[in-house]
Amino acid sequence: MALLREQQASFPRAVSSGRVAIAAIIFGTAVAHGQSLTPTPTPEGTTVEQKTGRSSDKTKGSPSTAEPTQNQKEPKKEKRGSFIIAPIPISSPAFGSGLLLITGYVFKLNQEDQASPPSWLGGAGAFTNNGSRGLVLGGRLYLKENKYQTTFAVAKGKVNLDFFGIGRIPGRAPVSVPLEMDGKIFFGEAMRNVYKNIFVGPRFQYRRLSIGIDGPPVLGGFELPAIDINSTSAALGFHVQRDLRNSTFYPTRGSLLDFTSDFFDPSFGSRRQYQVYKIAYNGFREIAERQVLAYRVMACTANGSVPFYDLCLYGSSNDLRGYTTGEFQNRRMFATQAEYRMDWRKRLGFVAFGGLGGVARTWGDFRSDQLLPGAGVGLRFKLDKKNHVNYRIDLGFGREGHTLSIGIGEAF
Repeated sequence: MALLREQQASFPRAVSSGRVAIAAIIFGTAVAHGQSLTPTPTPEGTTVEQKTGRSSDKTKGSPSTAEPTQNQKEPKKEKRGSFIIAPIPISSPAFGSGLLLITGYVFKLNQEDQASPPSWLGGAGAFTNNGSRGLVLGGRLYLKENKYQTTFAVAKGKVNLDFFGIGRIPGRAPVSVPLEMDGKIFFGEAMRNVYKNIFVGPRFQYRRLSIGIDGPPVLGGFELPAIDINSTSAALGFHVQRDLRNSTFYPTRGSLLDFTSDFFDPSFGSRRQYQVYKIAYNGFREIAERQVLAYRVMACTANGSVPFYDLCLYGSSNDLRGYTTGEFQNRRMFATQAEYRMDWRKRLGFVAFGGLGGVARTWGDFRSDQLLPGAGVGLRFKLDKKNHVNYRIDLGFGREGHTLSIGIGEAF
């Protein structure tokens, strides 16, 4: 159900719906959102020698001229972008063991545009020993001095996974059902800067999925509705964002407020009618040199005839680490977490994190004895010094066990 989300390949976060199927093979992250700007270097090593007096061609009274010396150096030409290639091992009780390969190119569309964060284009391919396969291509572009932003992704794949059902109660023995899922996904979004750092725009997603249970029915396990055996989901929605971060790959100060809503309806081609809303706030504060305190609060609600793969999914998008994606899901979810980040020396860094959240059918059904805490530590290795893009390894511990998350970019 979230092959990339469980391994937390945070290379864009654009596709946050359709997690159980191929969307899981998409991003975990969906995307990095860019990062701080790097000024264009000025020419170095240029010297000018002034000559006065009579010239060598005997022209009297000629003005002084400036000529380059032999030691003058050519100005260094700034590279247009940076390539990122990262293999990520996969080891999951739900998906098996395998490899995820991420490739990306981070660049400026216009080298003279100092207002837009760097854009990126990328792809990811994954396979595991239980037969899961997936390929995704996508990108995020910043245009016209950050006046416009667009995100897009296409994916195709097959996923074999263990699904734990809806409304699992913490502390009780899990009952899982083996599912086979394959299909195609398209996602597109465009936003415009409407006021200072506020962006608003429409989004569209379309998914065609085939789902089946691999084997005989499991006593007390999830029963697949007939309407979801061959499922088509299509939604038109909108995205509102206020971005005050000083960087989109590795922010050290500022905040990010995100609100998304997706309306699935037969008029768009969807077999079911339902809505999914999400809101999240990320804050960043530099507490000492090369030390950052980051924190995140989020909530999700799904209304209407929601298919099981579009419920609020605990453990996805790194909310929270320490839980296998798909262990807990329901119509309502919240998660809070904080993370201490140290950019140690050279390319190495360390983090420590902790948080609390939960899932329930309604907001009034949350109980303190069923909350889901999580905590852990992580290692960072800087893949791209210019844009501060990190290779991330996080060991998280939750109420039902632990997870090892590996990905590109920060957890949030």
